Amino acid sequence: MVTVRIRPLAATDAAELLEVRTRSRAQLEPWEPLREPSFWTLAGQQASIEAALAEREAGRAHPFVVEHEGRIAGAVNLSQVARGIFQNAYLGYWVDAACAGRGLATEAVRQAVAFAFGEAGLHRVQAAVMPRNAASIRVLEKAGFREEGLALRYLQIAGVWEDHKLFAVTT
Repeated sequence: MVTVRIRPLAATDAAELLEVRTRSRAQLEPWEPLREPSFWTLAGQQASIEAALAEREAGRAHPFVVEHEGRIAGAVNLSQVARGIFQNAYLGYWVDAACAGRGLATEAVRQAVAFAFGEAGLHRVQAAVMPRNAASIRVLEKAGFREEGLALRYLQIAGVWEDHKLFAVTT
């Protein structure tokens, strides 16, 4: 059994997140937007965290870190929270390359969805994944998401407009 917990992102997480992201950079870059060089500095991580905390304060996001064996092993985020008739959030997640394939991402996603449907009072969580990202697709399928379609040239990833499979789970 993998021991994983998510907890709210904190300003004090910057140094450890920088360490984990830097160690995992080569594995993460093919699946993420292009980053400015400053992102890979302590100041860049602090600025990223400040922005995420401001989004949380405004009720538009719920950023979490993933902890495993007492250390940060990734992050999961519910972003672009929409209220009213939608009650939706977009899901993003990543785990330390050293922990990949061990079920951490799946468990973190399950916990984030439980938070979304419980404390956050949402009805829907959706995620978009590039079709060739088989590992991420497996995470979503194991966490109970259903595939809903294909969005062409959906997001700019690593500098290229990429197609994405759309997945969602509802209450």
